[in-house]
Order: sequence, then C-alpha cells, then structure tokens
Amino acid sequence: MKFTPLTLDGAYRVDLERRGDSRGFFARLFCRDEFRQLGLSEAWSQCNVSYSAEKGTLRGMHFQRPPKADAKLVKCMRGTVFDVIVDLRRGSETFGQWASVTLTANGGEMIYIPAGFAHGFQTLTPDAELLYFHSDSYSPEHEGGLHHADPDVAIAWPLEIGTLSERDRTLPPLKNVDPI
Repeated sequence: MKFTPLTLDGAYRVDLERRGDSRGFFARLFCRDEFRQLGLSEAWSQCNVSYSAEKGTLRGMHFQRPPKADAKLVKCMRGTVFDVIVDLRRGSETFGQWASVTLTANGGEMIYIPAGFAHGFQTLTPDAELLYFHSDSYSPEHEGGLHHADPDVAIAWPLEIGTLSERDRTLPPLKNVDPI
C-alpha cells in the first residue's frame, strides 16, 4: 500500500498496490504492520457497507463523539464518489477545514480518516457502494453531524445535491458543533 498524507494531519489517501496478470489482480486492503509504522489505527471492530442508487446522493457529514470517536478506512467498491472529511479535533490548527479524495471502484484508492473528523460523500455515478472499516462500534448515543452546506466550511461539492436524508438536511453548522 502507498500512503499519501492529505492536507489535514493524520488523514491519508491509501493506494492499493495491485499485483496482476492475465487473470486480474490481487491487492491488500489492510496490513497491520504498515498501519502500525505510521501510527494509524490497526484494529477494526466493525465493517459496514453503504449503497446509493442515484448520482448526486449526499451522505454526511457524520462523526462519533468520545468515547466512541472512531478512525475509518473507506474504499469504493462500485461506482465513484467524492469523499470528504472535516477536521473537528479540539485544538487542531486545521479545525473546520476539509479535504477530499475521489474514490473509484477501479482506481484502488482508499481514504484513512482519523478519529475526530466528520465524514461524508457525494456519489458521482449511480449505483455507488462503499466499504467502511471502523475502529470502534457504532453508538447512537455518540453520533453527531455537521451540515454539508455550512458556508463557514465551504465544501465544494462537485454536483448539485440530489438525494439527501432529512437527518442530514437538518444537521447543525460548525459554530454549533463542539470540537471532538
């Protein structure tokens, strides 16, 4: 795997190193030793899948509060998504700033998201599917969110917002979100 730091400290684009031949390819999605060398979460307690049928669908921006704040490793398994993270870490020099990675099923890229970040994505194709690894189990009592269109964060979503849940539509702006 190749780890490329993003502009927000502790977050990485992770590219698979494919080994291929006429049959196809083989690649590791995770290697404890490689993650450990960078000081990244090396233990996953939950794995989830997310499917969105329509192009333009937006999910996010979601996070878990302590003590259930979790790191994530996200891979696109079908379609293409614009994946976004926002730094919500208390005392961080980049608090409230965002970074993105376009994830594709064919490209072999992933995003590593440290604990303390809000996460969301917009589908750039129909039939998009994401695979998530989480360092802690989901806890409804600790869930939080940030409004996707907060002008103080100013995420540059590439498409007009299509499908959006009622919950995501009513998430608070950054000024009303406590740092993690």
